[in-house]
Amino acid sequence: MTALTRREAVALGTAILATAAGGSARAQAPGEVKIMAPAAPGGGWDQTARVMQGVLTSERIVRSAQVTNVAGAGGTIGIAQFVNGARGDPTALMVSGFVMVGAILMNKAPVTLDAVTPIARLTGEWQALVVAQNSPIKSVQDLAAALKADVGKVSWGGGSAGGVDHITAAMFAGLAGADGSKVNYIAHSGGGEALAAILSGRVTVGVGGGSEFEQHVKGRRMRWIGLTAPQGTVGLPGPTLAEQGFKLELQNWRSVFAAPGISAAQRAGLAEVVEKMAKSKAWADQLAAKGWQDTYLAGEAFEGFLKEEIARVSGVLRQLGLVGA
Repeated sequence: MTALTRREAVALGTAILATAAGGSARAQAPGEVKIMAPAAPGGGWDQTARVMQGVLTSERIVRSAQVTNVAGAGGTIGIAQFVNGARGDPTALMVSGFVMVGAILMNKAPVTLDAVTPIARLTGEWQALVVAQNSPIKSVQDLAAALKADVGKVSWGGGSAGGVDHITAAMFAGLAGADGSKVNYIAHSGGGEALAAILSGRVTVGVGGGSEFEQHVKGRRMRWIGLTAPQGTVGLPGPTLAEQGFKLELQNWRSVFAAPGISAAQRAGLAEVVEKMAKSKAWADQLAAKGWQDTYLAGEAFEGFLKEEIARVSGVLRQLGLVGA
């Protein structure tokens, strides 16, 4: 190979620098990710994080994925820790969703979803109402009658105050002819804690994602009351509320966010990782097994949805008297 002239060497160096500069604007996908579930083990956020972990690694989208749990206050403790501890970390992800929107409003949390980086909405899940198998409440009509007789005497067990479970309870009470703002709602920090309260009869009725209760209903430890879907969902063990004369449709959505302070290229890299996961057969199989709906939405469309949903949830909570006007 002939030696390069000075001019040729300078031109080659300039071309290399230009290529490198252009490459820095492209997506920088991480080889590993850390996923925070801002709740105790057993609930929907934890399940979502664990499914993400399994699919990301089994499909070799990343080399490794770790899940950590930070419970408390509807995810507001977790998001505060995420913002403070993961700032600028291009490998950090946090599961979130409808529940956190309500919890931030109810708790007047100083750290909101404006502080993190939106990546994508992932799933939707209909809400189920259940009671312990030995409960005197045998049907949706029994539950409605008990609420109408004395709304405070019927205790509800679910996730965080102001979240989708709480809103579901308040909306059902209103349909039953009771005051939804006066529901006796007992919040729990994770799905496992709520399940124990329902199974032991410490609460009258449980509310949460249908997949959280399915095995207990099929195992005859819980009785299915109804689902907040417009029509029956394949694989779930009982009818919808609408099919029983109570038109209550409400879907819990779950999403994923990145840390604040990352570059556009790092954000694009994480979005690429999540998109590959969400479009894989392994992910579709997991959604089908759990009864989750695929509601994948990314980019500006997800950001627009998020703004609309925050406004909508705020309006519902004010209407129900759960937050001030």
